Amino acid sequence: MYIPPSHAERSAEILLDFIDAHPLGLLVTASAGELLATHLPLVLDRSRGAQGLLEGHVARANRHHSVQPDGEALVIFSGPDAYITPAWYATKAAHGKVVPTWNYVAVHAYGELRFVNDRAFLRRHLEALVARHETGREPPWSITDAPAEYIDRLEHAIIAFEFTITRLEGKWKMSQNRSAADIDGVIAGLSQSQDANDRAVARIVANRRPPIPPVQGD
Repeated sequence: MYIPPSHAERSAEILLDFIDAHPLGLLVTASAGELLATHLPLVLDRSRGAQGLLEGHVARANRHHSVQPDGEALVIFSGPDAYITPAWYATKAAHGKVVPTWNYVAVHAYGELRFVNDRAFLRRHLEALVARHETGREPPWSITDAPAEYIDRLEHAIIAFEFTITRLEGKWKMSQNRSAADIDGVIAGLSQSQDANDRAVARIVANRRPPIPPVQGD
């Protein structure tokens, strides 16, 4: 992923926090010139591996589990994004040399993919996935709420996997390369939007704005 220094996030803790908060990932592998991509809800386990481990599952009908990847695999996570109109920039009035862009957050996890053909492992993964998203709901749904034979049939149709993270990349493209006045305009424009996603991006732009350099004394 192309990441200018002003947009880079290098803190492993922040990157893993983002994955935890945005658990729908896009698993991408390449094999013999063929690309496979599958969108999946994933469970992050920070205690396993040097940089954490992801667990997920795919349908056995999905070719993704039967094709051995060439080299490392990739999981892409994305967050809030918004179109940025140049009309919000103060520099538009100054010289007009501005164009539209898009603000977004993306985290790429690279690593080793291993499918686990074990029913006990699969059940533990499914229970962890359900617990992760049912916690706080009243009443929380449990796998045991469904008929056992129904769950058994579904489990036969899927296979679990582990994804050991070996490196992480994070990009917060949030107007950090613009002037302070332009950033103010972006925050104001997005904050006035009726779209909740735009307003979420406004908050990130505000949190990510570069610090103002101190004034040098004589």
